[in-house]
Amino acid sequence: MFGLGIPEIVVVLLVIVIFFFGGQKISEIARGLGRFTGEFKKGKAEMEKEMKKAEKELHSIKDK
Repeated sequence: MFGLGIPEIVVVLLVIVIFFFGGQKISEIARGLGRFTGEFKKGKAEMEKEMKKAEKELHSIKDK
């Protein structure tokens, strides 16, 4: 596209986003994204823990 590579396109898009939203709004969006990522990881870990617990219960019932 116009002789631009991926890195150049990313830089242009970042400049456009900063122009439209401003630095303050970008930091708020990044902070929210970080919180979302943390909550997602916690949820994933909890789900894995529950799945392992259920699997152990199934194996113990099956072995009886």
